Amino acid sequence: MIHYSDYVDPYIGTISYLLKATQPLVHLPHCMAQIRPILDERINDHYLAPQIYGFPVNRGSVMPDAGDQPGFVSAFDHDFEEVRCYKGSVLLEDSGITAEYTVTEHCALYRFRYPADARAFLRFSQEKGRLRFEGDIVSGTETREQVPCCFAAKLSEKPVASAWKDGSLILEFAKGACLEVKAGFSYIDEAQALKNLHIETDGLSFDQAAERTRDIWDRALGRIEVEGGTEQEKRVFYTSLYRVYQRMIDITENGRYYSAYDSRVHEGERDFYINDGIWDTYRCAHPLQLLLEPRRQMDIVNSYLRMYEQSGYLPSFPHLSGDRAVMIGKHAAAMITDTYLKGYRDFDAELAWEAMVKNEEQVTKLPWAFGPTNEFDECYEKNGFFPALPEGKDEWLADAHPFERRQCVSVTLETCYDEWCLARFAEALGKDEAARYARKASNYKNVFNPKIGFVAPRLADGSWVKDYDPKFSGGQGGRAYFAECNGWTYTLHVQHDIGGLADLMGGKKSLEDYLDRLYTEQYGLSKYSFLGQFPDETGLIGQFCMGNEPSFHIPYLYNYVDRPWKTQRRLREIMRWWFDDTPRGICGDEDGGAMCAWFVFSAMGFYPVCPGKPEYDIGSPIFERVSIHLEDGKTFTVEAKGNTQKTKYIRAAELNGKEWNSTKLRHEDIVAGGKLTLTMSERPQKSWGTAQED
Repeated sequence: MIHYSDYVDPYIGTISYLLKATQPLVHLPHCMAQIRPILDERINDHYLAPQIYGFPVNRGSVMPDAGDQPGFVSAFDHDFEEVRCYKGSVLLEDSGITAEYTVTEHCALYRFRYPADARAFLRFSQEKGRLRFEGDIVSGTETREQVPCCFAAKLSEKPVASAWKDGSLILEFAKGACLEVKAGFSYIDEAQALKNLHIETDGLSFDQAAERTRDIWDRALGRIEVEGGTEQEKRVFYTSLYRVYQRMIDITENGRYYSAYDSRVHEGERDFYINDGIWDTYRCAHPLQLLLEPRRQMDIVNSYLRMYEQSGYLPSFPHLSGDRAVMIGKHAAAMITDTYLKGYRDFDAELAWEAMVKNEEQVTKLPWAFGPTNEFDECYEKNGFFPALPEGKDEWLADAHPFERRQCVSVTLETCYDEWCLARFAEALGKDEAARYARKASNYKNVFNPKIGFVAPRLADGSWVKDYDPKFSGGQGGRAYFAECNGWTYTLHVQHDIGGLADLMGGKKSLEDYLDRLYTEQYGLSKYSFLGQFPDETGLIGQFCMGNEPSFHIPYLYNYVDRPWKTQRRLREIMRWWFDDTPRGICGDEDGGAMCAWFVFSAMGFYPVCPGKPEYDIGSPIFERVSIHLEDGKTFTVEAKGNTQKTKYIRAAELNGKEWNSTKLRHEDIVAGGKLTLTMSERPQKSWGTAQED
């Protein structure tokens, strides 16, 4: 039996290029208990942290120690550690204790093996809140942002002594103990935490729990079987798929859940999911989850709609403590539209329409803000673009974020895409508003300056901002005009109308020339100075930045100018250069499965350039065979004949035995089951992929 879970290395990406590193989490797919050793949180690169301070029991911690003067902190060495998605083990060097950990859906299980000749201690602690100890149960609650974070932990042995110190509980056990601690988590109350503990762990040993978790991961990861490729590529692939399964998180507890969207406990409804960053995940993480687990995605869509009913608004970044005013756009519309138009409709479409329209019409589009519309939004309704702040003027909009600024060009482009999604959804529902939103979806043309060939900012009076430079203008992260990237990237952020963008540029050849220049255009100053201004633009190839989401679709755009072999070559280069199986193996902020979903799709050989269109663009797979086992029992296979590192170009293709000369792959063809056969070549094949299918 293949254990796909053993290909997963949670430490991949735990040293960041510039900004945020990944976390080496042990958990079950989409489940509430997600654990790792508690490190010095000031050290962003988790792999480089030198000491362990404990292990999580929800928001509290438990830490073993040994000796006469326990300090409850220990050095550790990665050479004496093993972490998989289903289990972790580490030697606590200062005490000689071996600590192991695994999970169920709502519980963490720990096993601490103490040295035979030293006193054995265990400490429970919380930053705030209270702890209780009764019999063999330790419980506690710590309220974070008005959410009760509760646990109930059961000890496998009785302590020989107990004491309280500074609000922490310190227990002593017999020398040489092998102590198991099972901790149930809850966001409802301690009684529910104890119930979760009993339901999931009674009669379950640590080893049985770890084996069960491994089996669940093997089934989840095994939905996609790959053959060929290198062992390194398989490690990167399955670790990427594991990261996609981290969000969203099901916080339902035995039929009940706490919602911060109305501060109530609900019961009797379908599973409730939180923790999403839709600006990141709408692009390919949600489409990948929809392909693999459509029933779960129905619960996710319904969770968004319940948040709307409970709070009055459709969230953008729904977290445990409520929605967060983060990033730009109202991209829940994209996720819902993509789901609906791919044929998955187990949700109230009329309610979804109501929620999407309310967010679009009544909530300001200012970055990192939530509130009613204002003159920023009124300018868009009147002129078809969001206005830049005049040079030298102090910001007067009360809701404008002092650091994130207006990002006016990016907001225009991303709003146009959202309105295109609204038009598609309205058309599917037979709504009269379809035509109006379709017209507004073309407003991206209002920020394209034909004199310079780039998108550019405009003032409220319609004039172009003077002395604009698409590479450097906008200040830190380009935020006066853009979201984290510069004008070179955002000029291509018209996913829904690449043909219209090409026309603005002067035709397909002009768009092709732009793409060619993108990959070779240099920084104009030192690389460290460029990255100092644009720290999100990591994974650079010229001005293309693999390390941030607005670039994800760009390598596939050569398909739209009849140069698919250039897409194929770029994809292979990007996957080889910027993704590997080391702690520095992810080239930018991973953002809840977003970047890893890009790799999974691209490694399989296709990608959803425009969510909302039930189709994918064909790229260049890195494996000889990929078998996607769909939820209804069907299998779709991508076979790349003669595939090697050198044979990256598609010479010919067949779909279910019939010639296929299109770079498009329809969603309906995948979910019907079948086979895409690609014949690979070492040299570009300019005859394949120029007959586009609608």
